Amino acid sequence: MSALRRLVLALAAPAAAVGFALVTSSLILLLIGSNPLVAYGDMLEHASKLETLVDILNRATPLYVSGIAVAIAFRMNLFNIGVEGQFLLAFLVAAHAGSLVSLPAALHIAFILVVAMSVGAAYAGAAGVLKVTRGVNEVISTIMLNAIAVSGLVAWLIKEWQAGGSIGTGTTTRVGTAPIDESGLLPDLNGVLELVTRDLRPGKELTGVLVLALVVGVVYHVLVNRTVFGFDLRASGFNPFAARVGGVPPKRMIILAMSISGAVAGLVGMAELMQSGYFPSNPIQGLGYAGIAVALLGRNHPVGIAFGALIFAFLDVSSGVLQFSGAAPREIVVIMQGVIILAAVVAYEMAHRARNREEARSAAAALHEARAEA
Repeated sequence: MSALRRLVLALAAPAAAVGFALVTSSLILLLIGSNPLVAYGDMLEHASKLETLVDILNRATPLYVSGIAVAIAFRMNLFNIGVEGQFLLAFLVAAHAGSLVSLPAALHIAFILVVAMSVGAAYAGAAGVLKVTRGVNEVISTIMLNAIAVSGLVAWLIKEWQAGGSIGTGTTTRVGTAPIDESGLLPDLNGVLELVTRDLRPGKELTGVLVLALVVGVVYHVLVNRTVFGFDLRASGFNPFAARVGGVPPKRMIILAMSISGAVAGLVGMAELMQSGYFPSNPIQGLGYAGIAVALLGRNHPVGIAFGALIFAFLDVSSGVLQFSGAAPREIVVIMQGVIILAAVVAYEMAHRARNREEARSAAAALHEARAEA
């Protein structure tokens, strides 16, 4: 199969999923008496504003990191459903640890990131250990660990580490962990953005964690596709028996894959931490579960995951303007997200079958030619 045809098949599946979601959502809007053109027009008009684009990028950043975390496990045929609990626990511990130290900016930021990655890696690695030592399926163990983290550990630790205070002029109170010194916070990217566009409205900041997310994506691509470890990872997921014969210890690879996935999951909460400077009593949740959808839509490819993260971020941010304008209920966004994932799974399976048929035909043609020449 030619490279161009492979590219077309790869792009056709997500495009078909998004198109099908638009058609389905339009039919639903028509059934409830809303005009889909007006609703989509309001969403696009809102998204065209600079401040909205910043909101979309800020929302896409943790979604992208979450998608990469899920994809690392997926590449070894593992399902890390526990990114939600891993990132919340890592977020909380890193926020508390960061508030206890005072270091130069580079060391302070590095310390917070290392703590977050270590907590995430340890918590996800526990699921890997359970799988290789006790045969516990990672889906079950990560779901249970999610419940323990979200409903148990995080709730208990936030109560133990809670520190009140005021924000800004003192007119607004906050509830959460003690604030981190300014040296522990990544600077925003407003200065870079304003070099090529107008000044942002006060209160809007493009998160500096966007750069960290891009670095994570590059490292993920190089690690999985350009290193011996990445080959062993993919081989173990594709055929663990053949990998074992080739000298790759599958049990160790399972623990490493889950730990690396958890380490990246630990960075999901850094966008919120670097913006607020503390762990709030009501952190943004659902990013871990959304990362599963983003990874599926992006087919575990860093560029595809970025595409999926931007789509989901656009829909999340646009839901508010629909409620404000009254053009459509904001719940239509949830429907669109669900239909996109369902359609993506079907479209990717169809593309996979088409690719297999094409490769079978090419192999048959090559064999026929070889026999004819013989």
